[in-house]
Amino acid sequence: MAAEQLLGAKPLYRQTRDLLVQRIVDGVWAPGEVLPSETQLAAELGVSQGTVRKALDEMTAERLVVRRQGRGTFVASLDDSRILFQFFKLIADDGEPRFPASRVLEVETMRGNPKARRALQLDPAAWVIAITRVRSLAEEPCVFEHITLPAAYFSGIEERPIPNNLYQLYAVDYGVTVGRATERLKAVAAGAPEADALGVAAGTPLLAIDRVATAIDGRICEWRVSLCRTDQVHYLSDLR
Repeated sequence: MAAEQLLGAKPLYRQTRDLLVQRIVDGVWAPGEVLPSETQLAAELGVSQGTVRKALDEMTAERLVVRRQGRGTFVASLDDSRILFQFFKLIADDGEPRFPASRVLEVETMRGNPKARRALQLDPAAWVIAITRVRSLAEEPCVFEHITLPAAYFSGIEERPIPNNLYQLYAVDYGVTVGRATERLKAVAAGAPEADALGVAAGTPLLAIDRVATAIDGRICEWRVSLCRTDQVHYLSDLR
């Protein structure tokens, strides 16, 4: 990558970060793969080693890469343990972190409704893939979940088994790595479908988590609404 490509309004370390992220998006480095050394990257990009280090510091804070003492810097893998602490915030009241089990109820392809199109910033004619599933902790159903995906990014996903760890599937099979998510929380009353799936009475208070996920290349890639029982679990946000 020529140094002259690193010219623009952004600070140099941010431009360097963007180029490194684009390489991950393009599959130059796969999840779990070690990156070239800071010295090698600096020479290739025509910037200082300090600039590369600052770019990697930012990528580490964003959990896009992982630094391992004495071994180097690796592209982050979306394994279950990382997803547990970064994206799944429901914790049993006993305080023990557990990754949920999932049971898929329905997968279908359809035209996006206005809410889905707005959340995913899609054209009116765009198709979406809708996944409905129930998630359980310690074999107790606690989340009724609607997931809506742009069909253009995930062609054929509706024809295959849907795993528990969707973000790993997105990254490994579709090259869509979730980098961040924005959530809105609200108390709602359980309707008939979610009440039946969660084993509660209609009208039971639930916590609605409305999440929009963005890939590291800036594409909005998922809209997820999770309706959660909170009689035995709570939502934990670690503000640091």
